Amino acid sequence: MKLPWQRTKIPVIAFRGLIAARPGAINLAAYTAPIERGFAQAKKSKNLILAIESPGGSAAQSDLIGQFIRRHAAETGVTVTAIIGDVGASGGYWLACAADRILTNRLSIVGSIGVVTGGFGLDKFIARHAIERRVFTAGENKRRNDIFAPLKPEDEAFTREMLDEAHAMFKAWVRERRGARLTQDETKIFDGGYMLGERALTLGLVDGFGDVDTAVKELGGKDARPAWLHPTKPRGIMRFFMRGAVEAALDVAEERATALTLR
Repeated sequence: MKLPWQRTKIPVIAFRGLIAARPGAINLAAYTAPIERGFAQAKKSKNLILAIESPGGSAAQSDLIGQFIRRHAAETGVTVTAIIGDVGASGGYWLACAADRILTNRLSIVGSIGVVTGGFGLDKFIARHAIERRVFTAGENKRRNDIFAPLKPEDEAFTREMLDEAHAMFKAWVRERRGARLTQDETKIFDGGYMLGERALTLGLVDGFGDVDTAVKELGGKDARPAWLHPTKPRGIMRFFMRGAVEAALDVAEERATALTLR
């Protein structure tokens, strides 16, 4: 048996939580350093693992991280394996597609290849309470989808067109990364619905079943161990606001505020 310092180490980057541009979430600013360290540590083994636990979030941040990983993989020749735990859906699945191989559990939540945006319509509420809103703009579309004004047909058409464009980009990314592994029945793949890992395997969205421990030993030998990499935790008073009920409230607010969300 090899001594601890002689064992092969496989870098594992932990992607856990909502994908959003705020502190404490998954975003490129928080994950640039862990991704760069992961590829640097993978020079010897030529293998890197992405451990994904995410229901999705920001479309832009999902794409930024995915492209960042692919650039580093191309530059270093490192093979990337994604391991989906409980959930790797929507934006979480977008991140998984940055890998060369995707493994999951048969009961993991996978897929949800779609885009969503939304909000509330409060025009009737303020009218009922005799509230007068005064807004001044320059540009005829500056108040597009204003929650305090009735929904305009042209605004709805614009939003649906934008969603379709983003969905097309998501589908193109999955096709690019999964290639011939996808089944021919794309109506079941790109309808925005999520599924269990076992179903995802039959559709070609994943390559097999596995977890981080088994993947590490497969890639580095029976004595190999994972070298976990995490983003730097928020410091100071911010660390008290990244837990429990407050974190859940921030996640809901982020979902409502994001223009295009992969959820």
